[in-house]
Amino acid sequence: MSESARVPAGLPSSDRAVENLIAAYAELVDDGDFAGLGALLADATFTGSGAPVSGPDAIEKMFTDMLIVYADGTPRTRHVTTNVAIEVDEEAGTAVSRAYFTVLQAVPGLALQPVVSGRYRDRFERSDGQWRFAERRVLVDLVGDVSRHLRHKK
Repeated sequence: MSESARVPAGLPSSDRAVENLIAAYAELVDDGDFAGLGALLADATFTGSGAPVSGPDAIEKMFTDMLIVYADGTPRTRHVTTNVAIEVDEEAGTAVSRAYFTVLQAVPGLALQPVVSGRYRDRFERSDGQWRFAERRVLVDLVGDVSRHLRHKK
């Protein structure tokens, strides 16, 4: 390993730092922590099924408006992220990743079951030694009754 590629003790490698951001996203959605999602994606543009959204407040509002939260304060989901591929440009301080996701949900009266699957396409930037989301694109393939997972616009 070259001297310039070494990671200071106590800091995760760039690949691991990016992977941790991807995992944090899943945990925050599953916990119903939409303010935390806004903070996690504060420097990013989020593109899903609607128009792109940027800024922590707008991202928090999008998730609050889009997802049903149950009495336990969560959407009763489990995001499973697989096939994660990360490409880091250490010199530029940028990274891209792609991954598959499957969302499982258990609502009252129904067992945990798949409701949505698709792909993430992400870009990351390093600033002041910290990796951050720059863009998250969600490409969805519907596999279940997502009406229990998403709010319907009226």
